[in-house]
Amino acid sequence: MVTVNANPEERATPIDWETISEAHERIRDRIHRTTVLTSTTFNAMSGAELFFKCENFQKTGSFKIRGASNAILSLSQEEAARGVVTQSSGNHAAAVACAAAWRKIPAWIVMPKNAPEVKRRAVEWYGGKITCCEPTVSSRAETAARLQAETGAVMVHPYDDDRIIAGQATTAKELLEEVPDLDAILTPVSGGGLLSGTCLGAKGKRAGIRVFGCEPERADDAYRSLRTGVLQEIESSDTIADGLRASLAPRTFAILQTHVAGVLLVSEEEIVATMRLVAERMKIVIEPSSAVALAPLLRAGGVDGMGLGKRADGGAVKIGVIFSGGNVALGG
Repeated sequence: MVTVNANPEERATPIDWETISEAHERIRDRIHRTTVLTSTTFNAMSGAELFFKCENFQKTGSFKIRGASNAILSLSQEEAARGVVTQSSGNHAAAVACAAAWRKIPAWIVMPKNAPEVKRRAVEWYGGKITCCEPTVSSRAETAARLQAETGAVMVHPYDDDRIIAGQATTAKELLEEVPDLDAILTPVSGGGLLSGTCLGAKGKRAGIRVFGCEPERADDAYRSLRTGVLQEIESSDTIADGLRASLAPRTFAILQTHVAGVLLVSEEEIVATMRLVAERMKIVIEPSSAVALAPLLRAGGVDGMGLGKRADGGAVKIGVIFSGGNVALGG
């Protein structure tokens, strides 16, 4: 299923190309410029020419270090001295803990009690102080607000923050610097920080590019929000894509209403099958959230269903796929 933002009106956003470029300068010495891989197998299966931006190779194992480091490195000395607090199911938590360690400041991290153990261990490794909460959006927000009140720390929200979005936008900026003639980019969507950043970063380099969000059927708030034009929330979800259980914020929803081409839904079975295929054919490890961005292209008619078809010269369309992270526990 796909919901299409049929004719988005181009209007101003507070995050412009200069903001994104400044964020990139701020963080470039701290992050990896991740590789872009290709796969003849997935090209044949999709009928498109695919380019995979591998944020599973990024520091802390996901794209989240881009936004977290931009936000935390942007803090004044007075703000930084108070420490930072956030709430996250894992990848943003680890990124905040890591970036806080770079600035030698404390980081209080709220995580749902069902967060994957591999992600909890990463937060602890970077020195984050974990407080567990119930696995609901409201519990995460309430616990983080309480911790902020108790500690006086600066809130570094996972996605409802312009500094976070600008940092995430550097992912698409790098991808288009390497493959400048992409026709479209697919990326996972949860709270919308990466997808919003991808829209702004990609369109800053290539105005006509189409950007699609990809979402589990069991956590489809972005799909429903764009379909109805009203911000939808999801209190909890049991999708295997644990990084995609949050809901859009007003800030990210507004950006997506303006810039995103549509949102594609995938089943749990498609997510698992795609993870396995990537491991078998590309010999790399991605987490379920990453698989969500590739899965729509592997189903019959996937490219045609997005209205992409062929290029003007008759060649296959060129599509970027952002593998958002690789933090997954491996069976022994």
